[in-house]
Amino acid sequence: MRNATRKALSWGIAGIVPLLAPTQAFAEDTLDSGDTAWILTSSLLVLMMTLPGLALFYGGLVRTKNLLSVLMQCLISAGAIGVLWVAVGYSLAFGGEGNRFFGDFSMAMLSGITPDSLFGTIPTYVFVMFQGMFAIITPALMLGAFAERMKFSAYLSFIVLWVLIVYCPLAHMVWGGGWIAQLGALDFAGGLVVHMSSGFSALAAAIYVGKRKGYGKEPMAPNSLPLTVIGTSLLWVGWFGFNAGSALAADGSAGLAFLTTQTATATCLLTWVVIEWLHRGKPTVLGAATGAVAGLVAITPACVSVSPAGAMAVGAGAALICYAAVTLLKPALGYDDSLDVFGVHGVGGAWGALATGLFIADFALDAEVGRGGQIMKQLESIGFTAVYAVVMSLAILFVLKLVLGGLRVDEEAEHEGLDLAEHSETAYGPAN
Repeated sequence: MRNATRKALSWGIAGIVPLLAPTQAFAEDTLDSGDTAWILTSSLLVLMMTLPGLALFYGGLVRTKNLLSVLMQCLISAGAIGVLWVAVGYSLAFGGEGNRFFGDFSMAMLSGITPDSLFGTIPTYVFVMFQGMFAIITPALMLGAFAERMKFSAYLSFIVLWVLIVYCPLAHMVWGGGWIAQLGALDFAGGLVVHMSSGFSALAAAIYVGKRKGYGKEPMAPNSLPLTVIGTSLLWVGWFGFNAGSALAADGSAGLAFLTTQTATATCLLTWVVIEWLHRGKPTVLGAATGAVAGLVAITPACVSVSPAGAMAVGAGAALICYAAVTLLKPALGYDDSLDVFGVHGVGGAWGALATGLFIADFALDAEVGRGGQIMKQLESIGFTAVYAVVMSLAILFVLKLVLGGLRVDEEAEHEGLDLAEHSETAYGPAN
């Protein structure tokens, strides 16, 4: 009887001990339906940022004769990069474990991934799709810098090569375990990978392609600010999927990212309006829309590393710096960045990456690194991203110019408008 009691007790303890043991080690191998639903939703929100958000934002800013060309460029980014990402892009960005600068082709065509494969607590297919939406919008952001003058064939070729040569390596370096991640620089949702890379590349392209005919001499007013405001609103809503979705879970980090994104954006918009009011005498709708986007850009790398108060500082700083870049720097240097991609995304992304170190909260700060050490890491990653994006983009453009016999439409086509010259269509039909 005593032996039977001991045996029962032993079995009981053996059954209870696993229940008391920590389960965190197995959490990454367990599918979470809540996390999966949130990232599926976030993927849709990020796609909405490109179509129709960015398409309408940019479409309203160009002249009527070029409206369709902008919409087409956003559409083709979703198509071309959507295919490219599945074929090789994802593998180049997230393959090659241990590689410092780029991935490999081990997961080309998503080889080795099945419906049962997991990335943390979500299906790998969902992670692939979520990251693919980032890859779609990033090259589309650049089109605003050289809008109204680049050939459609040149644009399509440029974004395909750019994603392979610039975006995928940077994504690997930051999010795929490459050297920027190893350095310890922080970029939660894409201040370096998305906004700095596209902004600095866009500046290089705008200068290389050249100014629009009549730039600085002829009026080039937006054709529809209501479209731009609608686009801004869609970008703002979609950005919650962009930032909060990057937590890859429906958890406290996602909640913090959601809150800081809203706080920084609201602060930047308000500050921009006040600055413009004081500087120009009247606040404009275009200024408010630009301020909102600048705030969204700046908080992207910092959204889980700063407190709500820190987010206000990020937003206010973005308004000051980006406003100066758009209204003072561009006229002083004389480059034709049609829709201020560099001033908002390039400068805003760089500021956000630096502000991540400046305003990092205690809960996110590595005590061994310290605030000063983190700022230096952020500066190093900013410098590398700026140089890499510009040099590689210029190399791509140089080769394409030779292969395609030029990057921009001829003077007659530019005067006629890219809608007719490149697509044989008009936005609002023939004039009555």
